[in-house]
Amino acid sequence: MTHDPLSLSRQLIACESVTPARGPVFDALEAMLEPLGFDVHRFMRGDGPEGSDEEPVENLFAIRRGPEGSKHFAYAGHVDVVPPGEGWLSEAFEPEIRGELLYGRGAVDMKGSVACMVAAIADVPAEAGTVSFIITGDEEGPALHGTRALIDHIRECEDIPDLCLVGEPTSVKRLGDMMKIGRRGSVNIWLEVEGIQGHVAYPHLAKNPMPAMVAILAELDALKLDEGTDWFQPSNLEITEFNVLNKAHNVIPGMARARISIRFNDLHSGTELAQKVTEIAEKHGGRARPVISGEPFLTPPGAFSRIIADAVEAETGIVPEASTSGGTSDARFLKDLCPVIEFGLVNATMHKTDEAVAVDDLATLTAIYRRIVIAALAA
Repeated sequence: MTHDPLSLSRQLIACESVTPARGPVFDALEAMLEPLGFDVHRFMRGDGPEGSDEEPVENLFAIRRGPEGSKHFAYAGHVDVVPPGEGWLSEAFEPEIRGELLYGRGAVDMKGSVACMVAAIADVPAEAGTVSFIITGDEEGPALHGTRALIDHIRECEDIPDLCLVGEPTSVKRLGDMMKIGRRGSVNIWLEVEGIQGHVAYPHLAKNPMPAMVAILAELDALKLDEGTDWFQPSNLEITEFNVLNKAHNVIPGMARARISIRFNDLHSGTELAQKVTEIAEKHGGRARPVISGEPFLTPPGAFSRIIADAVEAETGIVPEASTSGGTSDARFLKDLCPVIEFGLVNATMHKTDEAVAVDDLATLTAIYRRIVIAALAA
């Protein structure tokens, strides 16, 4: 089998794997890893009906063990993708090269990076140390039965890595200009105020829930959570929904609903923020239902980030900015195993129509990933 990253990327893209991914895309990845000496473990989690959050998800953990006592370096990522949508110039799951770009859903986020990981390890000898792949089919979905299930599996097998690199597309304008050393946490909170429905001409027979909801949202909107930290921007609370589902002009609604989303830095925890919002809601007669998607994490600049920066500079001539910007990723779970940093392709077209990666970037990223694993195992 060829270990050219372009060929490997095309094989993965050709597998239609809208989240949650199962079957063919994992077959393709297993076929790439087994000839390289990896022991591949695949398993399913979730037993709910199709379309539910409990829908079955496939996961893969592959490990090639080095000498006794050697370092363990893990590559992590996902092979599920978001739905392609309409308007592609070529078929989303039929990879096509036009000019200097490879087009296809997942080219950037993140089948291209997974292909580069495989190509990078192809000529690294097993004697260099232990290497593993932590790959889920549920990063773009609810993320309930993906990387969290993989972490449980890794702990049961006692195959905990020393360092982990997540291949999310972190570069902004050119390959290598940014790596993520942390991420903010995320909590979404659904708010409700119950009233009594009635005719607007007889308000004494009804109870309008909207003034209370407005008071809740006004108090929440006025919150200043923090000023930011050395590595994180200020936390922000955003109102993302407010409705009463009222279809008549002369009816006082019986229920008001709203939703807020908080992205927060490491000065807070999801539980603390959920409690704060709950107390404000209850003070005005409402109730809150929080869902914490992830806690913030930071891998402080040090030996691991220097390994990545040195590898990027050697191949591109630039030093990546260490950042904590952007949304969440599965690194929010993997940080419980070991230090984790994210580095990958240019993210300009991820989730977009005609998602594409520069063919040259695939070769460069492979060389960077190879330098990283060799240096990490020797550290």
